[in-house]
Amino acid sequence: MKPELSSPLARVMDTFLCLITSFITGVSSKQASDLAFSPSNKVYYANHSSHGDFVLVWISLPKTWRMLTQPVAGVDYWLSSKLKAFIAEQVFRVLLIDRQHNPQQAIAAMDAALKDGKSLILFPEGTRNTTDDQMLLPFKSGLYHLARENEHVEFVPVWINNINKVLPKGKILPIPLLCDVRIGEVIKKLPDEDKNAFLSRTRQALLDLAPQEAK
Repeated sequence: MKPELSSPLARVMDTFLCLITSFITGVSSKQASDLAFSPSNKVYYANHSSHGDFVLVWISLPKTWRMLTQPVAGVDYWLSSKLKAFIAEQVFRVLLIDRQHNPQQAIAAMDAALKDGKSLILFPEGTRNTTDDQMLLPFKSGLYHLARENEHVEFVPVWINNINKVLPKGKILPIPLLCDVRIGEVIKKLPDEDKNAFLSRTRQALLDLAPQEAK
C-alpha cells in the first residue's frame, strides 16, 4: 500500500514545508539504507515540546516511507483554522483524534490505521513538555494498548533535540537553529510484558537517545 498526497497543491505544500523546515533546522531525509528496519507497520514515538515536532520526524524519514506514515495529532489544534486543517488533512494526512473526550475512540482509530498497514508518528507524553525539570513526562497508556493489540508492530524511539528553541511556545515565527533527530532501534512488546514494564522500557529507550549535554 502506498498512499499518495491527495492533490498537486498538497504535493507542492509537502515539498515546500520539508524544504523550509530543513533550511531552518538542518534536518533532512535519511536514506532507506540508513535505517535497519522496514517502512510499514511502525510506531515512531518521540518526545514532545513543540507543534513542529511531527514535521521533524516526518521529514527525517525517506520520502517513500513517509507516504505510508500518518502523524497522530489533536483535532482541537489542527482544525482550528482553514490553513491548519488543509495542512493536516491534505498534506500530512494527519490522523486527527479527540484527546480530551474519547480516548478509547482515539486508540481504536490508531489501531485501525496500523491494521491497515500504515505507520504512525505519535507522542506518548500526550501533551507538550514545557517544563525544565523533566526531560520526559510520564507516558500515557496508549502506547501499551497499541502494542498489546498489534503484536507484529514495531515501535521506534525518535529523540528530537532543540525544536523547542526553534519554535518556542506562544511564538509564530521560527528561529533558525540546528536541530538533531536521532532514530533508535525497534522495540516489540515482549510476551506477557505488562503495561508498566513496557512503558518503562520504551521510555528508557527514548531517553537513551538524548544527547549527553541534555541529560
